[in-house]
Amino acid sequence: MSLRVFREELDAWSAAGRRATFWWRDDDAGAATPALARMLAIAQAHSVPVAIAAIPARLTAEAVPAILASSHCEVLQHGIAHENHAPADEKSCELGAHRPLGATAAELSQGRQRLESAFGDRFLPVLVPPWNRIAPEVVAMLPTLGFRGLSTFSARKRAHVAAGVVQCNTHVDPIAWRRGRGFVGADEACARIAAHLRARRDGQADATEPTGLLTHHADFDAAAWAFVERLFETTRTHPAVSWIRARAAFVPDASATSGRSA
Repeated sequence: MSLRVFREELDAWSAAGRRATFWWRDDDAGAATPALARMLAIAQAHSVPVAIAAIPARLTAEAVPAILASSHCEVLQHGIAHENHAPADEKSCELGAHRPLGATAAELSQGRQRLESAFGDRFLPVLVPPWNRIAPEVVAMLPTLGFRGLSTFSARKRAHVAAGVVQCNTHVDPIAWRRGRGFVGADEACARIAAHLRARRDGQADATEPTGLLTHHADFDAAAWAFVERLFETTRTHPAVSWIRARAAFVPDASATSGRSA
């Protein structure tokens, strides 16, 4: 596995006396499956904090204690039921403008209340839209629905997307969704990580937005998890890297959090 390009970019951060912040989001949690257990075990083994995006309508009673048993986990809200409401000629979207906004608002609130009840202070009022898509009209409602964060995919354009709502995205997804849904390969994954880090370092992207790793435990194969573990091993021994908790990521300047999180 080649990590040379990635290591060189981390060394550039180190030479500049800067700290590269990372965060980890795992999507589609609902049931207490072997795949979920494997992801939680990896987080525990490497002491890397993970933000679990749980689907309120699919959350089972068995999954709750499994997640709470790990001190490395925080929970975000992954939409409502992960159901597509877009017509066949549009990309999949649950939180678009395809339904009355009042119905979407009510179901988002119900989902938030369910996750708060299940996870207590481990739950963060951060919305993760299924398929990383959300209508501007829904974003505008987030403050009144009690949300304080929004997470999609790709470099954010601004830190605040609504009053009191901070956006912090993910930037690297190691699955080739349109090419058989397998692992993209170590070289491509490392190149994607290095590209976002370089954009932050060069001022082409928001330097305060931590680089986000996106995983989907239900869809990962052995090669993808092997890469993730190698990534954790490499970064946790590098002086320029900090893996931060989601709680620290959803603040205006996440780069201010420089200590290693466990």
